[in-house]
Amino acid sequence: MLLQLINEGRQTYEVALRKSVVLLSDSDTVPLDRSLKMSSMKSYYNADPLVQYCVKNSLRLTDVQKRLNDVTLQHSRAAMLGAPEVLQLNSNIMQAIGAKKVLDIGVFTGASSLSAALALPPEGKVHALDISEEYTNIGKPFWEESGVADKIRLHIAPAAETLQKFVDGGEAGTFDYAFIDADKTSYDRYYELCLTLLRPGGVIAFDNTLLDGAVVDPSKDTPNTVAIRKLNEKLKDDQRINLSFLKIGDGLSLCFKK
Repeated sequence: MLLQLINEGRQTYEVALRKSVVLLSDSDTVPLDRSLKMSSMKSYYNADPLVQYCVKNSLRLTDVQKRLNDVTLQHSRAAMLGAPEVLQLNSNIMQAIGAKKVLDIGVFTGASSLSAALALPPEGKVHALDISEEYTNIGKPFWEESGVADKIRLHIAPAAETLQKFVDGGEAGTFDYAFIDADKTSYDRYYELCLTLLRPGGVIAFDNTLLDGAVVDPSKDTPNTVAIRKLNEKLKDDQRINLSFLKIGDGLSLCFKK
């Protein structure tokens, strides 16, 4: 079925693969050609039956979240959308640790900020950091419709500058959770700033720490790949945190501040 979708009238491989994922989500009988490599490990592009089985039997998205995802998946940069299974795990951890003050670094169309805001108590606040009003404006109506716009404070500026302002403003040790899904070459700088801003027991979650498998491919040496490899090696030995490195979505590294 996947081969048929690809061979018959496809515009791009990703569009065909997205269609196959929809079919897999709706049926237990759609065959999968395992000779085809997936373009992403995120569930909305990954037609692996086990991935789709997990998604089908775990995701609890609101109708508004689903519609925001649908809109985002039509965007030319749709691959920047955080995997819904990753965002839901973030939300579950936020609730488990009683998070009230959250950093969302790399907002794109607002799915991660929306997921976080829905998980927080009424007095909770998501500080959403991005440099693009064009992308974040897509998500604002969905924040409003979900009734959580008042929980989200958007900061349009380079993330490192905003984080440093929080530090300089005396907010060190006051944040509960940080989700980092932004420019990969700045991950280490964001890590150090977030580690300062988080309370003991707080969590930093890094997205894309498998980078579509590039981290284990010796032929890949792009700046992003090199930066993520260095970060992964640093986190492994950093005694300031406890670490879980999960093969979920495009790789999720959870850093629990001691």
